[in-house]
Formats: sequence, C-alpha cells, structure tokens
Amino acid sequence: MTDTTKPINGEILSDKTPRPSEAGSPEAGRTVLVGVLGGIISAAGYLVYQRLPDEQKERLHRQVRGVLEQRINELRSNFNL
Repeated sequence: MTDTTKPINGEILSDKTPRPSEAGSPEAGRTVLVGVLGGIISAAGYLVYQRLPDEQKERLHRQVRGVLEQRINELRSNFNL
C-alpha cells in the first residue's frame, strides 16, 4: 500500500502546493484556447454573412443544403437506413 500524500523522491509538498494529480494539465488550457478561438471565428463569420446580399445568401443556403443532403445520404447508405 502506498501513501498518496508521501513526498515522491524526497520532494516536500506543502498543503498549498498542488499535487500532480490536482494541477491543471496543458490539455485543459489548449481546450479553452480552441473554444475561445472558435467563438471568435464564428462571430466573425456571422458578421460577414450578415453583410451578404440576399442573392448570395440564397446561393449559400442552396450549397449548404446540397452538401448536407449528400452527407445524410452517405450516412444512410453506410448504416443501411
């Protein structure tokens, strides 16, 4: 049985020092960064979309619907639905 509060390799851990299992991982920081950047990019895309003329918005809608229908049909064929 091992003691989880026992210092590793002679290190002294105070009550205020975060233990390795409690410390924030770099993955969490990257996840937050990606989330923030995604939000900024989507907001910028929305602002650009808002300024498009109606004709271009309709064309964009048709293209998105076409791609979405293709993807749905592909998934249906893959799962035999």
